Amino acid sequence: MISLMTSRDLHHAPLPVNGSSPAVKSERPTETAANPTGQTAGNPADLPRLINSVILPGFVGTTVPQWLETALHNGLAGVVYFSHNIDPDAPEQVSALSAAIRAANPNAVIGVDEEGGNVTRLQSRDGSTIPGAAALGSLNEPSTTQAAGRAIGRLCRDAGINLTIAPVADVNTNPLNPVIGVRAFGTDTALVSAHTAAAVTGIQSLRVAACAKHFPGHGDTVADSHMDTARVELTLAQMTESHLPPFQAAVDAGVAAMMSAHIIIPELGEAPTTLNPAASALLRDMGYDGVLITDALDMAAVRATVGPGEGGVLALLAGNDLLCVGNPLNAYTTGRDDESCYTEVYDALFAAATSGRLPLEVLRRAAARVQALAQWSAGALTEEADDDVDWVAVAARACRVDAPSAKPWLTGSGSVTLVDARTGHNMAAGPTENFLATALGSYGVTLLDAAELSGAEVEVALMQSQADPAGSSSILVLIDSLVSAQQLETLELAFAAAPQAVCINAGLAPASPTGFATVHAHGFSRVTAQAVVRVLESA
Repeated sequence: MISLMTSRDLHHAPLPVNGSSPAVKSERPTETAANPTGQTAGNPADLPRLINSVILPGFVGTTVPQWLETALHNGLAGVVYFSHNIDPDAPEQVSALSAAIRAANPNAVIGVDEEGGNVTRLQSRDGSTIPGAAALGSLNEPSTTQAAGRAIGRLCRDAGINLTIAPVADVNTNPLNPVIGVRAFGTDTALVSAHTAAAVTGIQSLRVAACAKHFPGHGDTVADSHMDTARVELTLAQMTESHLPPFQAAVDAGVAAMMSAHIIIPELGEAPTTLNPAASALLRDMGYDGVLITDALDMAAVRATVGPGEGGVLALLAGNDLLCVGNPLNAYTTGRDDESCYTEVYDALFAAATSGRLPLEVLRRAAARVQALAQWSAGALTEEADDDVDWVAVAARACRVDAPSAKPWLTGSGSVTLVDARTGHNMAAGPTENFLATALGSYGVTLLDAAELSGAEVEVALMQSQADPAGSSSILVLIDSLVSAQQLETLELAFAAAPQAVCINAGLAPASPTGFATVHAHGFSRVTAQAVVRVLESA
């Protein structure tokens, strides 16, 4: 039995750093038999490194805080970057940050949610320059999706990042889904499977690990697992037919990592799949032997039930390998700093391991998989394609235009009144600037935020805009949901006041035309906003 010492003393103890290991020659990381801690198994001094080797926390700031540097020296698996770790005004800051992290732990896994489209961290302020999944799925050119994967891989590699938590492999079969939506390639299983494989191949051609998410499929939920427990009311047979194939396609493409979802599938039990051994067994039965990463442990399905610490223990016992702690600046972590978010998970693992509840072999197996991923990512690049892609043109080709009477247009001059009818933001993407207003910068733009104005005020403003003596005022109404009653109400009001208005739909496109002038952009980012302007000017 390992003697119980103060856990905080142990994970801050100054232990030697493992040296860099030679790269694995295979094109996908595989589990190794090497002792990931580099010390004698069962030695009490071995335990802190072993526990650290399966934790992937977030942190605050654009440099390495002292607690994180110490943990990295003591074998911490790595970190996840969020937008607050990125200084967009200092182009070399992220790569310097990554270098500092690897100076403390050469085998660190540095991850980021870089999906392209709506969800970006490296380009969060100005918006992604790479189209998102829904736009690529609408275009349905797997070779273009593979090129987008390469672009994401290059963006990450240049920043010193070796894990992008993408692509989304969910099949968005429920139009009311509040968290997946345009982050998915589409609603068709075969289409999503093809594009998931293409994205994985493109990303990993840069030796950046792709991470298909959210296993076994978050596409049929009506709850956001950031804020609530999400259920999938489908049988396992239905999941197998409609939602598992994209993950199988990712496995077949050699995906380096998978992310488990905090969703409940009743046939597998009432535990969220991240904490459910039956779910990870399902994945391993598909032939997957890579790293299984938890979705963030600070999300409601874990945070509001067992808590992040106990959630980490249960996740490892369920078959996960790497514990994503979460974003320490999320609103629901108010009052807790980044170090305490990490130590809550560390201390719970330490207690479970020293009591014998969490077997050391579970930790060693997980750590070996994580180490193999890091070794693979350090390998030499094979010859990579030199893509020269006009991503605005790609996003413009993906746009769908519904125009019952006349196509939408912009004159290239004059004024634009932009009514922003959106009612909130996706938790995965976070709040963003109005990229469409920015893309319309050459016009005189009047921005009306419907959330801050009454319907009467919006109507008056639209009437005034039509009195423009130059006669060249255009009316655009930006929405991101055609099933939101509030957004539809604003849209109807705008068309009643200005029949020549054009709807810009940044959300899911319906199967049939809307019946009014609409540009379906399949997402909201810098590149899609620029594409919308290009479409309007050329129509």
